[in-house]
Amino acid sequence: MIVLKVEREIEGDPWRRKLLSIQEQIARCCAPPLERRDAAEHRRHILDVARGLFNEHGVDDVSMHGIARAAGVGQGTLYRRYAHKGELCMALLVENMARVQEELRVYLVSCAPTTSARAQLDYVLSQHVAFNEENAPLLSAMLEASGNHRKAHYDNPFYLAMHETVETLLQRAVARGELPPLDTAYVADAILASLAIDLYIHQRTRQGYTPERIMGSIRQLYIDGLCAGVGRLG
Repeated sequence: MIVLKVEREIEGDPWRRKLLSIQEQIARCCAPPLERRDAAEHRRHILDVARGLFNEHGVDDVSMHGIARAAGVGQGTLYRRYAHKGELCMALLVENMARVQEELRVYLVSCAPTTSARAQLDYVLSQHVAFNEENAPLLSAMLEASGNHRKAHYDNPFYLAMHETVETLLQRAVARGELPPLDTAYVADAILASLAIDLYIHQRTRQGYTPERIMGSIRQLYIDGLCAGVGRLG
């Protein structure tokens, strides 16, 4: 009965349906490749070895040669599957993204129709900060592998899905009167730019900001700050 009640609530809530549809897109991007069982086990072994080495020594201090040796595979075999360390880091990130995506899906399903868009946006952005914190070394390695080309970042399907999620929540907040009218596409760009991994690493390592300080400032500027404009409408 509870499941049916939730399903009816989602069916009658176009905003939640759209947000869950975006999560389904991410889930499809995160789905492992279709391959033979032995190939899947081989891929799993390489990723487990790489993750262990990265956790023990740090991403920067682990080479593809070291991964191949520890995994007991030839370098040619490793490079045929992953052309460079950035691709291997991306494979590990996709697994982490799949876990975070599922957590977000469960959260959205559990939201009551009356849950504010601001609360949902706060959850999504807090989750983004936590993801940056947990995966900063992998994200940094990927950025370096791409030659710091921002176009590759903005064309990434995960970035596009996150942008659509944030923009949809901003649109919902405006529709509900929680935020004043605003250019939701631009504001979504600005919010995600504030959480770009190169800036995040700079703030953590050079500026000494804590994750709590970063999220608190994001909240103050883009959630509470925008909300202050509601009272000035009219």
